Amino acid sequence: MAKFLTPIFRSKFKKQYKRLPKSIQRKFTKQLQFLLKNYHYPSLRTKKMVGINRFEARVDLHYRFTFEIEKNTLVFRTIGPHDEGLGKK
Repeated sequence: MAKFLTPIFRSKFKKQYKRLPKSIQRKFTKQLQFLLKNYHYPSLRTKKMVGINRFEARVDLHYRFTFEIEKNTLVFRTIGPHDEGLGKK
């Protein structure tokens, strides 16, 4: 039986998401569907971030988002162009 994950979006993520172009928002929605079923889905290129309990994944070539896994919950932290999406700016 498939394991279902519940998404939670932090306020910083919501603010960043609203500023994204509509085309990137649609791409994220598509990637979110893959992520909720399998966070190792190939197009996401999910990897664990060094030194913290957080993962990064791709929206597309230039946009990234970060999330944490807590039990059956995915907590979305940041989204945006590469460095901003990884919480570095």
